Amino acid sequence: MADVTANASNPFPGEVLCVPGTLQINAGRDTITLTVANLGDRPIQVGSHYHFFEVNRALQFDRAEAYGFRLDIPAGTAIRFEPGDTKAVALVAIGGTRYVHGLNNLVNQALEVPNAKETALERVRSLGYSTVSSEEDHGN
Repeated sequence: MADVTANASNPFPGEVLCVPGTLQINAGRDTITLTVANLGDRPIQVGSHYHFFEVNRALQFDRAEAYGFRLDIPAGTAIRFEPGDTKAVALVAIGGTRYVHGLNNLVNQALEVPNAKETALERVRSLGYSTVSSEEDHGN
């Protein structure tokens, strides 16, 4: 049987070698925390790099605040919302070119384009996505 112990001089293909200690993800990026409620009748799972503004329409939260943010969790992980669940989630600003496309087709452009946020919020309202402002009660 082959020796499966690796070291820096003999890494396995695809292996990621990290320095010892604690790694801090998303350091220096803007973060926010929002309360999210699943008003639907099915579980909803959201992946780490999904533009949170565009998640399932049955999730109720302040979508205007979530514009330009994704979950602040490690890559490849997700958060699951069971029907009736309400939980606080940490979000982090999307990095890179900040161009969002696809998903639920609410943005499809660079996040900083003039009027992009207002146009996307109008699409949220016209398509029946659940949203509240941060000051409102999620139970309404």
